[in-house]
Amino acid sequence: MISIIGKPHPSPCTLRLPLLETLIPAGFPSPAADYVQNAIDLHERLIHNVQATFFVRATGDSMRDAGIVDGSVLVVDASRPPESGHIVVASIDGKYVVKRLKKVRGQFELHSENVLVAYPVLRPSSDLQIFGVVTSHIVEHLKKPTRKAKQ
Repeated sequence: MISIIGKPHPSPCTLRLPLLETLIPAGFPSPAADYVQNAIDLHERLIHNVQATFFVRATGDSMRDAGIVDGSVLVVDASRPPESGHIVVASIDGKYVVKRLKKVRGQFELHSENVLVAYPVLRPSSDLQIFGVVTSHIVEHLKKPTRKAKQ
């Protein structure tokens, strides 16, 4: 199941956050720079077309090997033409899915990406509607803390 989270504001405010230019290895620790060398605006970085971008939350694990896990927020651009190899949000025979679009022998197919489960390849029998191309996704490792009322 996919739920629409919402469209960005048509004239969003800019929020530039610190960005360390130092590459951080995911393996062994490395000394990092003690200063910020640049800034990043997540809106500018993640949203390619404000008027055509929407967000959805993915459920399930069928796209886990693409980094999309249960609860991931997908950034979807409805203006980008889908191409073979893109991850797309689509409706196939009336059911919403997020899958990798592939063109095989002249026909489009939707593929899952999870080597642990043998998900079937989806071949549209009649109705394939692509709502947009996933341009990025956000995985929350820790949820934002909620403010507790003072007692």
